Amino acid sequence: MESGKDALPLTEAFYYILVALYGGPSHGYGIMQDVEQMSRGRVTIGAGTLYTALNTLVKKQLIASAGLDRGADARRKMYAITDHGREALHGELDRLELLLQNGRHAISRKGSVEHEHTK
Repeated sequence: MESGKDALPLTEAFYYILVALYGGPSHGYGIMQDVEQMSRGRVTIGAGTLYTALNTLVKKQLIASAGLDRGADARRKMYAITDHGREALHGELDRLELLLQNGRHAISRKGSVEHEHTK
């Protein structure tokens, strides 16, 4: 079995799905709503894209089926993040933080060099 970090880098859709499931199991429609809310409407995942992504994440063992919704609509399939999914998500967060640090460092260094050239 591969480790969760073997799945890196994550696509934006995979990233948001794992984040949405980090707090607990959810069904597809709930995941779609959570992603749209988390991204402040910037990311919307359509049903076709979502279910393709969910199937891929299940195959990669980053999420698993968590049975059926016990609420109002018992037909809704529930999904939960796995330990490998948590590992992948933490690895992606580390990767993204390093990207941000490197970018900020390069920009601040470039900005001070440009400032010296304009004197």
